Amino acid sequence: MLPRSSSRTPGNFANFESARDAVQRIVPLETRFSELKELGFDPDAGSNVTLIPYPDVVARLAPYPALTLQQLDPGVRKCVEDQAACRGYLFHFERQGRRRTGSFWLDFLNIRRVTEVTGWSFDALVIVSNGTVLFRNFAGQPQIDRFERQSNPLGPLQPAGEAAGALLKR
Repeated sequence: MLPRSSSRTPGNFANFESARDAVQRIVPLETRFSELKELGFDPDAGSNVTLIPYPDVVARLAPYPALTLQQLDPGVRKCVEDQAACRGYLFHFERQGRRRTGSFWLDFLNIRRVTEVTGWSFDALVIVSNGTVLFRNFAGQPQIDRFERQSNPLGPLQPAGEAAGALLKR
């Protein structure tokens, strides 16, 4: 009888591992931009894609001006050489479930609420220039597992007490 909720970002991946495996099939300096959609990374129709312009790509991947071009990854070096033709795409996928646990009455009366949050999140950075993927990397949380606890000693009267406190501060 306790509330549950879930959130997910649209994508073709059921879990972190399937997203990781897909991004690892992207081969820098070989994979074509047009092949990304087949791998589950659709830069055009994907709703969780951030377009990163060339200056931001360089700031992310070559943050120290003291680095020479030879010290950079070959794909990043090609991006720096191509300048404005180089673009980055940041793909974000996640699934989270929220389930309240504990005593129904303590939760219902707003005295104590415990929420269990589970799921995963995945981010993939893909750098493209002139129709070819130059660089790719990924990050994220393979397993989200946390508890959120909220305790209100006044129960259903707690919001009234907080509102009164705010009025007194004025």
